[in-house]
Amino acid sequence: MEMRRATKDDLPAIVGLLADDVRGRARDDASLPLDPAYLAAFEAIDADPMQYLAVAVLDGRIVGTQQLTLIPGIGHKGAWRGQIEAVRIASDLRGQGLGAEMIGWAVETCRERGCRMVQLTSDASRLDTHRFYERLGFQKSHFGFKLTL
Repeated sequence: MEMRRATKDDLPAIVGLLADDVRGRARDDASLPLDPAYLAAFEAIDADPMQYLAVAVLDGRIVGTQQLTLIPGIGHKGAWRGQIEAVRIASDLRGQGLGAEMIGWAVETCRERGCRMVQLTSDASRLDTHRFYERLGFQKSHFGFKLTL
């Protein structure tokens, strides 16, 4: 599997992966033409050097995606941290180790960029996902809160 920076041409596949999910079906719409908001978001991410929208490619097919954000901070003696978001693997390929490979790539990318920690969030109801991250060495350490605007 190859990890690479996403391009604009990858957007239909990325949105398809986001929508191929129990919660994603209610939030994302992969029908073509894509909503212009997806392109605007992609352009903002692509223009920001602290953002990395990645795709996982296997045999020429985009089979996964994740967004990595590098965050500078004053706390922890000026530590940088990596934030992993929107991790998705094609539903027909889940359980084959591709997600672990993607997360490993993200952790190594953060390490190479000088981050001292990597963090992520996962919906409280995704218990299987929580076990997956724990198997990879992540620890439940905080409660998260969101305010929908």
